[in-house]
Amino acid sequence: MLKHPNQVFSAAQLHDQVWGWDSFSDERTVMVHISNLRRKLERDPSAPRHIRTVRGFGYQFFWEGKL
Repeated sequence: MLKHPNQVFSAAQLHDQVWGWDSFSDERTVMVHISNLRRKLERDPSAPRHIRTVRGFGYQFFWEGKL
């Protein structure tokens, strides 16, 4: 997500990139890790500014400046 800021990724895409398609986990694992990242990185995890949920598709790392 950091390499492609502002691009939207499905939970399946993220899962495959991190754990691989033959992993025993599923896409809910992505939701848990996104939640953990928000708690660590966002000022207000209940209103995230940087790790956004794109309803019906997946997640986006939103950034307006340089990384």
